[in-house]
Amino acid sequence: MPQVRTYDAKRVAITIGSHILGGYGEDTFISMEPNGDGTVSVAGADGEIARSMSNNTLHRITITLQATSPSNDYLSELLARDRASGGAGVVPFVLRDLRGTTLVAASQAWVVNSPTVEFGAQVGEREWELDAVITDFTVGGAE
Repeated sequence: MPQVRTYDAKRVAITIGSHILGGYGEDTFISMEPNGDGTVSVAGADGEIARSMSNNTLHRITITLQATSPSNDYLSELLARDRASGGAGVVPFVLRDLRGTTLVAASQAWVVNSPTVEFGAQVGEREWELDAVITDFTVGGAE
């Protein structure tokens, strides 16, 4: 008999510094993309293959929050603190799927810039970009 596995967006815990994020955007609320190439392969004229492994652990993290989320205040404060002090806005980052095995951890993460701000007839969203030095990246399944 096939096993049913369940994903629950409420059970994805994201912590930046000492703050637990909340008030996620309507659909995709977080995405992560590696900055480097990972592995680069080349073939010589005689067909011999060589490859190099990138040691670049930097990732770009995009977080989408509702415009009403108190986490916008925290990220704004983190960016302001980083700019005012030249480094005090660098904090740890952890994403954990509490119903699965995905875990992403960064020893250092920082807000890259302020999001674009728009106002309209409906509650909008704010898209924050962070850079993070990833120390653990496990993409797992659901329990």
